[in-house]
This record gives sequence, structure tokens and C-alpha cells, in this order.
Amino acid sequence: MQIQIDFRSGQPIYLQIVEQVQQQIASGALKQGDQLPTVRQLATDLRVNFNTVARAYHILDAAGLISTQHGRGTYVWEAPTPETLQELRQQGLNGLTGRYLSEAARLGYTPDEVLAEVEAQVTGWQNGDPPQGQD
Repeated sequence: MQIQIDFRSGQPIYLQIVEQVQQQIASGALKQGDQLPTVRQLATDLRVNFNTVARAYHILDAAGLISTQHGRGTYVWEAPTPETLQELRQQGLNGLTGRYLSEAARLGYTPDEVLAEVEAQVTGWQNGDPPQGQD
């Protein structure tokens, strides 16, 4: 399971974990029965507080996506329905778009500038030139 935390994003870390696990389930990277790292192991791997990961796992458990079985571990609980998968995908896109727009606004871009750039990138993508992030 790959999770990357952006400590500068302004989004709470536990929500970043929740969103990334949801997206991995929605994309099929995590499947029913797959075991997740323990809370302590994931906290150590991500270098975050144990309680942060526990909070994320609690939210995922309450949503019915994972199940923690005391003494056995934490597993992807059920294969989501197509409707749930679509909802998870939409939530992921909404979060991604919101973070992008927030960062663009923070950097002083206008809505018209952002829209023009997005339209140009999407047009290129539709014409076979996949978008490439610049780090």
C-alpha cells in the first residue's frame, strides 16, 4: 500500500490517509481481503502520530471499507459496489480539484487564468498528449 503525505497541503493528515486508501480501493489497487499495515507500522512508515493513523482507520472502518480484527489485523472488508466505487472516485476527484484550485488561488492565479490552462491541458490530453505534472 502506497501512501504519500503532503505535510504542507493544509489538509489534515488523517484525511489524506483516508482519501488515498479510498482511491486505492476504488482503483482496484487494494482488493477485498488485502491486509493493511498495522496502525503502528503505518504511523512509523509515514512518520506521523499513531493517533492520526488510528483516526483514519476508524473513519474507513465506519464507512465499511475496512475491518480491524483484534489480534489478526486490518483488512479491506468488502468489494465496494459499482455505485460506491463511482462515489469514491468522484470524492477523490473533488478533493484533488479543490486542492489544486486552493493552491492556484494561494499563488495568485485568477479563475480565468486557471480555466484557460486547464482547458489547454485537457484539450492536449484528449488529443493523445497525456498530462504531465511538473515537480
